[in-house]
Amino acid sequence: MHPLKKLFGYANNYRRDFRLATLYSVLNKFFDILPEVLIGVAVDIVVNGDKSFLAKQVLGGFGITDTWHQLILLGALNVLIWGGESWFEYLLSLRWRKLAQNLQHDLRLDTYSHVQKLEMAYFENQRTGNLMSILSEDINQMERFLNGGANQIIQVVCSSVMVSAVFFSLQPSLAVISLLPVPAILFGAFWFQKRLAPRYAEVREAAGDVSARLNNNLLGLATIKAFATEDFETAHIAQASHAYRNANARAIAVSAAITPVIRMAILAGFTATLVYGGWLVLHGQLAVGAYSVLVFLTQRLLWPLTGLAEVADMYQRSMSSIDRVMNLLQTPIKISYDGAPLDAGTVKGELKFEEVGFSYAENGEPQTLKNINLTIAAGKTIAFVGSTGSGKSTLVKLLLRFYHVQHGKILLDGKSIAELNLQDLRRSIGYVAQDSFLTDGSIAENIAYGIKDVSEQAIADAARAAEASEFIEKLPLGFATRIGERGQKLSGGQRQRLALARAILKNPPILVLDEATSAVDNETEAAIQRSLDVVSRNRTTIVIAHRLSTVRQADCIHLMEAGQIIESGTHEQLLTRNGGYAALWRLQTGERT
Repeated sequence: MHPLKKLFGYANNYRRDFRLATLYSVLNKFFDILPEVLIGVAVDIVVNGDKSFLAKQVLGGFGITDTWHQLILLGALNVLIWGGESWFEYLLSLRWRKLAQNLQHDLRLDTYSHVQKLEMAYFENQRTGNLMSILSEDINQMERFLNGGANQIIQVVCSSVMVSAVFFSLQPSLAVISLLPVPAILFGAFWFQKRLAPRYAEVREAAGDVSARLNNNLLGLATIKAFATEDFETAHIAQASHAYRNANARAIAVSAAITPVIRMAILAGFTATLVYGGWLVLHGQLAVGAYSVLVFLTQRLLWPLTGLAEVADMYQRSMSSIDRVMNLLQTPIKISYDGAPLDAGTVKGELKFEEVGFSYAENGEPQTLKNINLTIAAGKTIAFVGSTGSGKSTLVKLLLRFYHVQHGKILLDGKSIAELNLQDLRRSIGYVAQDSFLTDGSIAENIAYGIKDVSEQAIADAARAAEASEFIEKLPLGFATRIGERGQKLSGGQRQRLALARAILKNPPILVLDEATSAVDNETEAAIQRSLDVVSRNRTTIVIAHRLSTVRQADCIHLMEAGQIIESGTHEQLLTRNGGYAALWRLQTGERT
């Protein structure tokens, strides 16, 4: 489907605005070409006096044949025409720009909202910078086209139709000769446009690559500095920028040729009108006034066609951008948000995994999880330990429905989570990840993230429960202190305590900690552990950890390897069995066998 058709399909609510903007563009062009007609009429009046076309055909019945009176009337008419042109110029500019602003605003919000609903598997094959390029630059490119390009296209078409009508009414034979270049110009514009389309698609992709590399490097700036790889990464950016420059150069090589080609066609049409029209006047077959009108109109018709180069360039850039935006907006959402409502206040927190199997690969191999059968009683603290890649975090991702369960099912209080409203399910789970997301807001705003109408006291209580109050009170503005993008003004341990406070304030029936203490110091780990001992009471708590010391008090510990649970029990029970868990414990504590 053509990108413009996709856009019109999306912008169904703006059809009235499109129609009005188009009408104003047409009326503006109508008034715009009338001054040239008035020039011809004025010449006719001055040359022929009371025998002018205006006196004989229009004003004779009113008794106005005096040359001076005709000129005064013509002057008044000229004022009205210029006034009409200016008025509709204002209206079309206002309407097109308002339409562009509203449409880009809605499109950006709808696309971003759609992206948020896509499953996590989609982002594994996408680069953040490329998505940023689509949500920002590509939508802005569409806005620029609607701001000016759409009006230019409409006016070129209207100008051709209106001027052609005047030509054929005055001198059909001259019209045929003068307008011969127009089809060639339009054909040439479309010919160039077809060759520009793939080139500008390359430009947009290359722009996305540059954005992706810049975004990745800015996020990893500390690592780049630590490894002294500034020159290495600069070379990477240069490579991406070089590819972008080359893609633009290939597009420019084609687009730059449009205007010279169109100018040659315009020269042919204007010369034909000038020479052949003059010959007709000399032989009495065309009035001097009509000749003046045709000469001026030829320039008015043909010269704006040089703008087709710019319009075609803007149009093709916009179509490439619109195509990328609409393709993103039309990416299917594979995990439905709809389902049976779930009130977090009624959730007990019993979880069952029945024959659960999952693979990140599309072909299903290798399997990350294999036939997981597990029951987690409501209100219990359960821990998952094991080597990296054993499938621990994948269990949590399936519980949060970041991914589809490919085999088997997961039940919450006896109901399949696939049948529950997705937002309600996630509101019932407090999630603290290893690298928790923090916004560039205040500490209070980050603790209350996603929770409406929360009191300052409740925020302070949550911070105290997470043992975060001590460092917060030492900050210059306390809870009002802004923490920078992704919380970069705080230490890793401080960020984790805020993430835990956020989960505590949410007060969910199920609490999940995915490697929440793996990157913090011993003091912070101990503080978080003390907080967990309190907040996990009478709440289903799932802890994923590498450090076995953090899960010693769990009601049950499951050791995972290669996507399967190979051992289960309390800390003491697993040590007594002297299996894989006991070996891992000895390894971490330094005990000898």
